[in-house]
Amino acid sequence: MIVVIDYNVGNVKSVCNAFRHIGCEVQLSCAPEAVENATGIVLPGVAAFGYAISALGPLAELIKEVALGGKPLLGICVGFQMLFDTSSEYGQHNGLGLIEGNVVPIPAGRVIPHMGWNMVKLPADMELLAGIGSEKHFYFAHSFYAEAADRRAKTAYTDYGFEMPASVQKMNIYGTQFHPEKSGEAGLKILQNFYDICTREALTC
Repeated sequence: MIVVIDYNVGNVKSVCNAFRHIGCEVQLSCAPEAVENATGIVLPGVAAFGYAISALGPLAELIKEVALGGKPLLGICVGFQMLFDTSSEYGQHNGLGLIEGNVVPIPAGRVIPHMGWNMVKLPADMELLAGIGSEKHFYFAHSFYAEAADRRAKTAYTDYGFEMPASVQKMNIYGTQFHPEKSGEAGLKILQNFYDICTREALTC
């Protein structure tokens, strides 16, 4: 079963509802034993980075541990940003450090926050984005973005006056800056892909 981390930050219930809409078994929980026994972990969130990482508390280290152990992990929005090393949003904060890179402000001269639909170019070699096509619109809501610097990671980009990472995949660690649960059929396909990845990995363990 996939576990969506329940840590009182934003869009957790809408993510659960999206998984259930496509017939996927999912549990909303913050219990360590649920994280340890899950087939996959989803870390959602709509909040400032510092608040979100603090709200995770001791779960942060457990999530990092199980991800490094090979369990599929999907970060969404600020959950995606927390996969990286640091963020400069309202101070300097450490992330989970699972993907090399830092979270920084969207450059001046653009509408901030970035809210709405943006086209994402979808590489063919990212399994999270499989079966969607080469380009698709997804829904974004953020003021900071991740500068991905990990050469071992695959990255899909969107154009917001500069090339901005929209989705990153590093082995069993996946993330989207956009909200798949708010992005129509293409977003639901991403959640289905993650569920299928988790199911496949569970069968091979």
